[in-house]
Amino acid sequence: MTLPHGFVVALDRRTRVLDGGRALLGGTPTRLLLLTPRARALMTGRTLSVRDRAGAVLADRLLASGLAHPLVTELPPNDAQGSVTYVIPVRDRADQLDRALAGIRATTADAPVIVVDDASREPAPVAAVAARHHARVVALPANLGPAGARNAGLREVTTPYVVFVDSDIVLAPDTVDVLLRHFADPAVVIAVPRITALPGPDAERWLGRYESVRSSLDLGGQPAAVRTGTPVSWVPSACMLARTDGLLKADGFDAAMRVGEDVDLCWRLTADGGRVRYEPAVYAAHEHRVELVDWFRRKAVYGTGAHPLARRHPDNIAPAILAPWSAALLVALLAQRRWSLPAAGGLAAVATVSNARKLQGIAHPLPQAARLTALGTLASLTQGTALLTRHWWPLTAVGCLASRRMRRATAVAAVADVALETLGRGPNPIRLDPVRYAVARRLDDLAYGSGVWLSALKGRSTAALRPRIVWPARPRSPLPRERAGRRTAARPRRTPTA
Repeated sequence: MTLPHGFVVALDRRTRVLDGGRALLGGTPTRLLLLTPRARALMTGRTLSVRDRAGAVLADRLLASGLAHPLVTELPPNDAQGSVTYVIPVRDRADQLDRALAGIRATTADAPVIVVDDASREPAPVAAVAARHHARVVALPANLGPAGARNAGLREVTTPYVVFVDSDIVLAPDTVDVLLRHFADPAVVIAVPRITALPGPDAERWLGRYESVRSSLDLGGQPAAVRTGTPVSWVPSACMLARTDGLLKADGFDAAMRVGEDVDLCWRLTADGGRVRYEPAVYAAHEHRVELVDWFRRKAVYGTGAHPLARRHPDNIAPAILAPWSAALLVALLAQRRWSLPAAGGLAAVATVSNARKLQGIAHPLPQAARLTALGTLASLTQGTALLTRHWWPLTAVGCLASRRMRRATAVAAVADVALETLGRGPNPIRLDPVRYAVARRLDDLAYGSGVWLSALKGRSTAALRPRIVWPARPRSPLPRERAGRRTAARPRRTPTA
């Protein structure tokens, strides 16, 4: 299966074009891709439009490495718009269901819609709402949870594509049509929009404002290939468009999981070679929880998915993924001794030299290596901050009782966390004062971390709490350009910052 003619990809905003277009540096994990003259001729600035087999091979490689993403606005409309079935799992919540169905019918009047009633306590209102919007109801005799309810709906789907929509979601008019364009790539199994806050009075409350910029379901404004170990390692099933046969082949969602079933599905599909795309050019609005107790409880529930995921995917669930040098750098800084800063600087210097050796295929590798090391250091500090304030907060609290250094490190981590997030918003400022934002951020961490620890204690395992150290591959000689055959670029090389 190859990408069709007319398929357009654009380099990721973080991908750097080096040596006049001879090399590309970026992706996750970081790769150096050396392009032959033939491959360079296929590029137009930072975009590539597939016109022949060579272009399809190069575009596929760029997508697989995370160096580029489909330019969805330039892709032709998918001719399968009439081949979509909507599946909505619901338990009670008839008012939200009415709103969700109204949004769907405003976009498409005749698409099949299946409402899966997951053993509602009051099924009559749900059935009445579904009938008013000409939706079919599949009533379950026992409560199966979101995963089981979606599977029940999936088994009734006869169209090539299925859209899972939660009852507290309101679809934008063009969301499904735009997501369908991703399926021109035959490897794509799932495409998901950005989940934003549903406008309304609740969104203006302080937790509503926090959720509008820090929701667990909002994965940011940049497109991404969804893969483990990357900034977007999963996508929520609150709104998800998928190939019906691809999900059936994967046996759908894991019905034994009441939470984290979407993470598990993404990881299983990508492990089997499927592609999952996150597309923030379109969105679905979600009614966030804004009552403090309900909100806190839900964040903790998200955390309880950690141990079930660790049992199914032990290599993917680590709360932090660090290179040996960056792990040592964190330990040195946490020690807060006189030798800490010199040691951290020495480790960064060694990493820079190592990176420069990996970049010998380009001119002036040292500046690029220093940049990679700086980015790797920042990423490591961010992960270390999350360990202290989120994943390991019970240990941090105990440490703060006994150690002044731990108290100092925790205070710095908590303040730096909020400062970096605030400064990093750019043109999208946080609509909440720093104090209340900081309080909500720490409560978020406490809730999620509590859920992780509860699941670990229940499962009698620390797998979901242990960081993973990624050791670099054995050094290889500098990569040559590849000239022969139909292939268009040299093999990518991973750098030690991955």
